[in-house]
Amino acid sequence: MSKATRLPEVLTLEEVAAYLRLPKDIVARLATQGQIPGRCIEATWRFLKGAIDEWLRSQDSRTVLLQQAGTLADDDTLALLRAASYAARGRPETEGGLEKIGRELGL
Repeated sequence: MSKATRLPEVLTLEEVAAYLRLPKDIVARLATQGQIPGRCIEATWRFLKGAIDEWLRSQDSRTVLLQQAGTLADDDTLALLRAASYAARGRPETEGGLEKIGRELGL
């Protein structure tokens, strides 16, 4: 979408996807989950351009990180995944573990 192209105030799913430079299925999923402002009218999504712009401005990295962490809070497999990840790297999960390794290495 060129800078000279003026978008209408009400956008379709395809227009929002192009505007955000994301695949349509991602935008549809975000809208269905209520993570991006939009309305489904008769199985067709519509978005206000101003609401999309405001949503983009309001999504700082800290907010996004906290939202993502919140989704993982109830994941029973997270501890196992974390332990496996650290084990694969040969690193302890805690700082105390790093101090112990440092002492063992004489550091």
